[in-house]
Amino acid sequence: MVLSYAPAPESRAVVDIDSSYGLFIDGEFTDAASGSAFKSVNPATEEVLADIAEAGPDDVDRAVAAARRAYDRVWSRMSGRDRGKYLYRIARIIQERARELAVLESIDNGKPIRESRDVDVPLVAAHFFYYAGWADKLPYAGFGVDPRPHGVAGQVIPWNFPLLMLAWKIAPALAAGNTVVLKPAETTPLTALLFAQICQQADLPPGVVNIVTGAGETGRLLVEHPGVDKVAFTGSTEVGKAIARAVAGTDKKVTLELGGKAANIVFDDAPLDQAVEGIVNGIFFNQGHVCCAGSRLLVQESVYDDVLARLKRRLGTLRVGDPLDKNTDIGAINSSEQLQRIRTLSDVGEAEGAERWSPACDLPDRGYWFPPTVFTGVTQAHRIAREEIFGPVLSVLTFRTPAEAVEKANNTPYGLSAGVWTDKGSRILWMSNQLKAGVVWANTFNKFDPTSPFGGYKESGYGREGGRHGLEAYLAH
Repeated sequence: MVLSYAPAPESRAVVDIDSSYGLFIDGEFTDAASGSAFKSVNPATEEVLADIAEAGPDDVDRAVAAARRAYDRVWSRMSGRDRGKYLYRIARIIQERARELAVLESIDNGKPIRESRDVDVPLVAAHFFYYAGWADKLPYAGFGVDPRPHGVAGQVIPWNFPLLMLAWKIAPALAAGNTVVLKPAETTPLTALLFAQICQQADLPPGVVNIVTGAGETGRLLVEHPGVDKVAFTGSTEVGKAIARAVAGTDKKVTLELGGKAANIVFDDAPLDQAVEGIVNGIFFNQGHVCCAGSRLLVQESVYDDVLARLKRRLGTLRVGDPLDKNTDIGAINSSEQLQRIRTLSDVGEAEGAERWSPACDLPDRGYWFPPTVFTGVTQAHRIAREEIFGPVLSVLTFRTPAEAVEKANNTPYGLSAGVWTDKGSRILWMSNQLKAGVVWANTFNKFDPTSPFGGYKESGYGREGGRHGLEAYLAH
């Protein structure tokens, strides 16, 4: 029996999208010095949403200067208790405007409204609440009795979780007493610009948060600016390496949260229905646009056929389509460029001999779409098992023993996350110690909490975000 769902679209009326947006510098929206602009596009429909100002060298100079003034004159002199009040105020406004933020995120990014409403925006508010609580307790964080902020933080965030990555960066920076210049991704700037309005609504002192929009060149100008004391970046390993080279030999502090190719490991004693849900959540959540996605499924040979059959049956129930429909499980791919990369690497997987399968699903005529896809017959030499696809594509491998599972899981240049599915607590602990990954989930996947640190090893970057550990990057001690 196949259930059909009537459309249940979320109204766009809650969101007002302006035809154009300027840069947010020193508490005000302002035009780019050059007058350059680019377009933000709805990936589900390809409609142009707004013209966005493109920041150049003069604009980045102005933003960094505004952040420095705010740091020297106001923010670094303010008590932690008073800084915390601003963070609490921002958190409450985010909660009050949660529906507006969720709808705008889904329009600009392509992710299902169910995810932006139930996962992203609540976590954004939670991060601001959490770090608001730390603002007056920094001497007790374990980083010295007199921890001090670095000064001006230059932050560059990706397009997969635009608002959540903003919260991960801005909340701890402000709590620690730094001021911020943030560059959102060029394909998803709208919620960052709405956050700028929230800063105004919260009466945050001008210059404490500045937002400069643009593409890679704008990010490079920010990272390399001599007035920036701390650099935080989330994005591709390739760009992360370029940033590390650019800041080498300077006094800048750097944290990098980069790519991943996580192993999701299912043992024969795992609760298989629960594991299948975890597999689906691990790779198809947010269209697979997740750096810690469980894109490599390692299944013990004795349950391989059973797991694969259950997984295919479950994928047949996933609904692909309108991100604003509350029934949608998989939304639009964020951009035409990302869609092309997913297609290219999937074609390579087939050409190298892996077997490709997708459930029957109708894709919309307009927009950027890719069906949930599973590859079997995958070896560790396949590119689809080694390279980050960043899309709804799962590679399935097998193993016989726990030692083999560890060896295959660790056979990657990345080290961001992993998942273990088993009934044995002792095996979970043993596997967690063996796996070279910053986060290991046990009998779950993609669970986040503002109190818990997140970050990777090897080519997945260095530094931690979230939790008490997330303060360390923003404090000199």
